[in-house]
Amino acid sequence: MVERWKDYSIFEQMANIGAEVGRAVKWKKKGSTERSMNAFYRALELIDLTVDDKKNKDCLKEILRVREVLGDYLIGENIYHSTEEQWDKYFYQFNFVIRKDNSGPKSVSNSKK
Repeated sequence: MVERWKDYSIFEQMANIGAEVGRAVKWKKKGSTERSMNAFYRALELIDLTVDDKKNKDCLKEILRVREVLGDYLIGENIYHSTEEQWDKYFYQFNFVIRKDNSGPKSVSNSKK
């Protein structure tokens, strides 16, 4: 997965992270702590792979801020006052960019590489 992840653009990486964040938020809202935490941990794993990808070195500040605020929202005290709507809006832009050319996002789980 690590090598395949590096083949994705930053937009594809962030869109995939956003999918996990969406799952974590959805399960939190439904009261399923275990499922929410599993999705949160998958999101953290993808964020860490994105941080380790050398082509993203100019984006590290934003990626790491996402990691911090996401942790605060899902398991912290939400001192940044994040909302579900803000997370949707933030990650939507990455999906929009990669779908603009009608190629759609690559998903780690269904990639043919």
